[in-house]
Amino acid sequence: MWILYAFLSSIFAGITAIFAKIGIKHTSSNVATAIRTVIILIFSWGIVFAFGGIEEINNVSLKDLFFLVLSGLATGLSWIFYFKALEAGEVNKVVPIDKSSIILTMIFALVFLGESFDFIKLFALVFIGFGTFLMIENKEETDIRVKEKRPGKIAVNEENFDISNDVSNKITEAKTEEKITHSKWFIYALSSAVFASLTSILAKVGISDINSNLGTAIRIVIVLIMAFVFITYTGEIKGLKNVPKKDNVYICLSGVTTGFSWLFYYAALKLGEASVVVPIDKLSIVVTVIFSCLVLKEKLSLKAFIGLMMIVIGTLSLVI
Repeated sequence: MWILYAFLSSIFAGITAIFAKIGIKHTSSNVATAIRTVIILIFSWGIVFAFGGIEEINNVSLKDLFFLVLSGLATGLSWIFYFKALEAGEVNKVVPIDKSSIILTMIFALVFLGESFDFIKLFALVFIGFGTFLMIENKEETDIRVKEKRPGKIAVNEENFDISNDVSNKITEAKTEEKITHSKWFIYALSSAVFASLTSILAKVGISDINSNLGTAIRIVIVLIMAFVFITYTGEIKGLKNVPKKDNVYICLSGVTTGFSWLFYYAALKLGEASVVVPIDKLSIVVTVIFSCLVLKEKLSLKAFIGLMMIVIGTLSLVI
C-alpha cells in the first residue's frame, strides 16, 4: 500500500511545480511561499481532525517534536530556495536539480537510518544520478549554443558598421548579468535539494512513533512561522495585499496539491524505507516535465528525454 501512496504523492507533487511557477509570475516567491503555507496548514490540520490523529497529540515525545521541528525548518528553507529557483529559471531546469535530492536521501538513509544498500539500490542511484545530469547538462548546452550564435551576428555587424566601444561594453555587461542570473537559479535549486533530502530523513525519525498526518500538521506550523518571519524580515509582508487574483488562485492550488502530496508521502514514509519512498515520490519530475511542455511550452530535447527515462528506469527498479 505504501508504494501506491508514494506514487500518488509524486503525481500531486508534479502538478504543484506547475501551479507554483504560474503563481509567481507577478508575485514575490517569498510571499507565494507564505500564502501556500497557510493553505497547507489548513489542509493538514483538517485531515488530522477529520480522519484521526489529534488524539495522539499528547503522546508526542520531546524526541519526536525535536525532529519534526528540524524537519519543518529544513522544509521551510527548501521551499524558499525552490521558489527562488523557479522565479529565476525554467521549470525544466530547476526540477531535475531539485529532484537530485533523491541521491542525497538514499545516502543519508544508509548512513543515518541504517537502511540496507544492495546492488539494486546502487543501480538505481547511478541511473537516477546520470539521468539527472543529462537533463541539467542539456539545458546548459542549449544556453551555450544560443549565446554562440548571437556573438557571430555581432561580429558581422562590427565588420560592416564598426560598432562603438560603448555598445560593445553594454553587450558585455548584458552577458555578465545573464551569467549571474543563470548561476543564481542553479545555486537556489541545489540548496533546495540539500534541504529537501534532510527534510525526509528528519521526518522519518519524527513520525516513527506517531500518526503521520499529525506529524505533517506539526511540521507545517514550523514552516508557517518560518515563512512569515522571513517575509517580515525582508519587508515583503506588505506584498500580501497586492497579490493579483490569478496568481493567488494558482498559489492556493499549489498549496492544495502540496497538501495531498504530503498526505500520501508521509503515509508512505512511515510504512516504507526512505531510500525507496523518496525516489518514487520524485517521479513527480515526469508529471512536471509533461505539464511544463504542454502548459508552459517549454522544450525537451532528445538528450533530456533520455535522462528523464533513466530516472524513471532507476526509480522503477527499486519497486520491481
